[in-house]
Amino acid sequence: MSSSDASSRNGRASRDGRAPVLDARHLTKTFRSAGRRLTVVDDVSLRVEAGETCAVVGPSGSGKTTLLGLCAGLDRPTSGSVRLCGAELGALDEDARAELRSRCVGFVFQTFRLIDTLTARENVTVPAELAGRGGREARRRADELLERVGLGERLGHYPAQLSGGEQQRVALARAFMAEPHILFADEPTGNLDAETARAAEDLIFDLNEQAGTALVLVTHDEALAARAARQMRLRGGRVVEAGAGRAA
Repeated sequence: MSSSDASSRNGRASRDGRAPVLDARHLTKTFRSAGRRLTVVDDVSLRVEAGETCAVVGPSGSGKTTLLGLCAGLDRPTSGSVRLCGAELGALDEDARAELRSRCVGFVFQTFRLIDTLTARENVTVPAELAGRGGREARRRADELLERVGLGERLGHYPAQLSGGEQQRVALARAFMAEPHILFADEPTGNLDAETARAAEDLIFDLNEQAGTALVLVTHDEALAARAARQMRLRGGRVVEAGAGRAA
């Protein structure tokens, strides 16, 4: 199924005039540090449509992860607005933002964030359980996703029994469990060796294309960023460059 077909099926935003999946406007985030105001994100806007891939690139301390948190509703901006999956985040309380994320957002992190006491299958079903959609269908979908990422024989293994690359594949399967409209990935290959990282990258882009999901990828890896259709480069919390990458 093409990304455009998937977008139409799920009622997601597209370039036909409907609202984008993510529309962040003039975001600024400041903190108080040692008696002075520190601006971490400075007047950044980002619009991402259904099926689109965008890499946010920059060195450590450039504001990439803070920007991702603001766009995903994990934090509130000092000023500016975020519309995510059709909802204005500033108008929602924390419970409503969490419910929105459970319905339309997937996350992949550098540190995997698996639950040590749960098997691979159980880790993947966590989003469904939290949304009250557990049970046999959730287990069936978890098994299907784990099969797609090459872990069909490791369903009952715990994180400690899996390699770093296998743990990241479990995290990827978990991210797609709820059929998200948008996937936020924060340095998803940062803890992997070069060969394993490239395999994980392929999975991210393959799964994303198959599902028609928008992708916002935060990274300092130039090769990974170049696989996204579009790049935005930050330095000191400000956008210093925006342009196209290359096809994955």
